[in-house]
Amino acid sequence: MTVVVRTGPAGDTVPAASQRGTTRVTDRVITRVVGRAAGEAAGTTGRDRSVLGVRVGGRGEARARVAVDGDRVTARVSTSVEYPVPVRQVARRIRELVSARVFEMTGMTVERVDVEVASFDRADAAASGPRRLE
Repeated sequence: MTVVVRTGPAGDTVPAASQRGTTRVTDRVITRVVGRAAGEAAGTTGRDRSVLGVRVGGRGEARARVAVDGDRVTARVSTSVEYPVPVRQVARRIRELVSARVFEMTGMTVERVDVEVASFDRADAAASGPRRLE
């Protein structure tokens, strides 16, 4: 019988995984991961920033909500999409990125990602900031 003893960088022994403790990732962290991953998708422009329902300058990342059950995540993402990019294509890419990022960073499995398109934005308008129509 062979016994393998793992050692750390300083030569000390590393305790077994069951003796090292637990890691808990809060729902808030998962929500941030989901929002940022959704914003990485090509064709998204984020959301208008607002304070108490009043628009202020700049763009924020996609709005996200998550429900966590053990190691399973269900997410809802609300974002703006560049016009005239196909919504299905953007939604598919958001789902792929959210699932991949959440798994990479937390080891949790994303069961479902609901995508809400809050608005369409022209690509040139999103880059220059909010515009007022008069």
